[in-house]
Amino acid sequence: MGECLFCRIINREIQATIIYEDDRIVAFNDINPQGPTHVLVVPRRHIATLDELTPDDDPLAGELVRRAAAIAKQRGISAGGYRTVFNTNRDAGQTVFHIHLHLIGGRTMHWPPG
Repeated sequence: MGECLFCRIINREIQATIIYEDDRIVAFNDINPQGPTHVLVVPRRHIATLDELTPDDDPLAGELVRRAAAIAKQRGISAGGYRTVFNTNRDAGQTVFHIHLHLIGGRTMHWPPG
């Protein structure tokens, strides 16, 4: 997936502030933050949208969510609250077609989000 922005970040072809990585997941600060904390948690494997997940991906999806919770705790925002979001497809606001979980916190959130 040479054209995918997140694949290029994962492969270190594009610079990003990576705050966590292991053999399956990479997390980095969003370049257009919507809060004091705005981290993207992405799988290393390219998966364009949530629609492409299979039952075999259940552990990976759980890892993305658990890693976001761990980062929220490390950043000191877990007690006050934080938001996790997967945007899926264009009408939901997905602009990079590589699944990614947004972890946003450090400010009061409102509902509906927009």
